[in-house]
Amino acid sequence: MKDQETIQRFITLRAQGWSFARIAESLNVSKTTLIQWGRRHQFEIQNLRAVETEALAERCFASRQQRWEQVGRDLQRVEAELVKRDLGDVPTARLLSLAAKLRAEAGRESDGVQFSSAVRDIPKEERFEVVQDWQV
Repeated sequence: MKDQETIQRFITLRAQGWSFARIAESLNVSKTTLIQWGRRHQFEIQNLRAVETEALAERCFASRQQRWEQVGRDLQRVEAELVKRDLGDVPTARLLSLAAKLRAEAGRESDGVQFSSAVRDIPKEERFEVVQDWQV
């Protein structure tokens, strides 16, 4: 049995998207063992991957709150302008289209990060098929 530090390193590397072959070479552990660890620790890997993906998104993009605020401001400006417009005015169609796109973008922003945990009352070999998800 490999030490816990090696297993934890495997979980971290797998969550970062490393292949079994690359991890096997790096940790000097057989791919068969890594596949077994992958099954045993699949929920830890998925959760760590979700956390790392969220951290990467925060570094690359404005925060979720900032994006929400910007979309909200843009939508308010467009809708305020729509109130002033006559529906026979040609630019109104463009503003209606823009408002719909901003609403759709706001809807996409409401998608949350999902975490998983194993349901404990099922056999070990079937755990990978049953996932309990919740959204943050």
